[in-house]
Amino acid sequence: MLLVAWLQVSEGQANVGAVFKMNSKYIYAGSVVAESKCWSMLKGGLTVDESGPAELFFESKDTMVEIWVDSVSLQPFTQEEWNSHQEQSILKARKRTVRIRAVNSKGEPVPNATISVEQNKLGFPFGCAVENNILGNQAYINWFTKRFTVTTFANAMKWYSTERIRGQETYSEADAMLQLFKQYGIGVRGHNVLWDDPKYQPEWVKALSSKDLYDAVKQRVSSVVSRYKGQLLGWDVMNENLHRSFFESMLGPTASNMIYAMANANDPTTTLYMNEYNTIEKPTDLASTPARYLQKLRELQNIQGKIPLGIGLESHFNIPNIPYMRSALDTFAATGLPIWLTEVDVRASTNLQAMYFEQVLREGHAHPQVKGMVTWSGYNPAGCFAMCLTDGNFKNLPTGDVVDKLLREWGGLGGKTIGVTDTDGFFEASLFLGDYNLNVSHPLTNSEASYSIKLTTSDEPSPLVFRV
Repeated sequence: MLLVAWLQVSEGQANVGAVFKMNSKYIYAGSVVAESKCWSMLKGGLTVDESGPAELFFESKDTMVEIWVDSVSLQPFTQEEWNSHQEQSILKARKRTVRIRAVNSKGEPVPNATISVEQNKLGFPFGCAVENNILGNQAYINWFTKRFTVTTFANAMKWYSTERIRGQETYSEADAMLQLFKQYGIGVRGHNVLWDDPKYQPEWVKALSSKDLYDAVKQRVSSVVSRYKGQLLGWDVMNENLHRSFFESMLGPTASNMIYAMANANDPTTTLYMNEYNTIEKPTDLASTPARYLQKLRELQNIQGKIPLGIGLESHFNIPNIPYMRSALDTFAATGLPIWLTEVDVRASTNLQAMYFEQVLREGHAHPQVKGMVTWSGYNPAGCFAMCLTDGNFKNLPTGDVVDKLLREWGGLGGKTIGVTDTDGFFEASLFLGDYNLNVSHPLTNSEASYSIKLTTSDEPSPLVFRV
């Protein structure tokens, strides 16, 4: 069920949340930063798993304000309707109807030619995080490169990995991992330039004065961003700066703006992302609601020079609230900025984990403004963060089976389409965006030709003409 409401408060601004009460159970459906003298739209959602009466409340921890509400709407969906909407969205955002025409050497149409189109690379960026244990592990490399087109280094690029001792930088692991994935044509997201959590700083950083910290930060940003300039899909610049504020406490409230500007100065063309958790996962976490995220994003958008920005959503779920997830993604989509689900995983019991994981991936893939997804489930013999995709022998676990199931649907595991041209030499198919090998043959003339094609949103002419 999707919820939309317009809210205003009597003075200043305040977090206002929507809460449903059902049989003494409270279900949070979303929140917004409401302001005085203007209306703010709250867009949220919830999954209803029982019938009966319910009450809707709008609440704020600020007891000094009055909350004014207008134009409240609830839109229910059956599961079939929800799935149908996903399919229609995928058809528009992830697929193309392609007309292929076979012609002879004179340009004349060739009827009854056999067309075989086999996908060899998924157009939608889909990947998994990795640790340095993939280096030299061919079984792991084979398992990984068969499936994924992008990756994130879980730790290798972080400050505590590259400069454990002040002034002694080492990028050997990150360099080796980057080189490995370049060999396989797999893109890499940069993670991360800085982390705003005091726990995750190099030990020597924690003892620095504000002045010395500024100098160290400037050197860190310059070093890591310039080293990988133009080689990454994007950078998570200041990780989790809604929940944490280490650098703000030491360098002032505009520390994030300063650091994003530094990163952009060292690499002007790479997209710089915020990266936060609980933004689409938990409507009860008021630190990182979509409204709070957008407030911080607007601050970054005011940096002189209009740096390229993106929206990173970690997506660490327990029990997914898929309607809320969609509402949050819709809210972010209104910015027009690229959205990535950057660290997708599910912490749940074994019998539910794979099901929830599939729900999240399907919803992310179906949203047109989501430009890529990375799961946070790289293999680790000591145990994964919240879930693994494979065991130590690189045999799929149930969550890995979900990945393969979806890749087969999306064409990422070599999906093939075969057909025959009509009397005018045409063959039409609905194909996922990506790279394909196309074969055209005709049994009577014993002729055959092979081509490589790349399907993007709308760049190619229609029809695509191939000679046989």
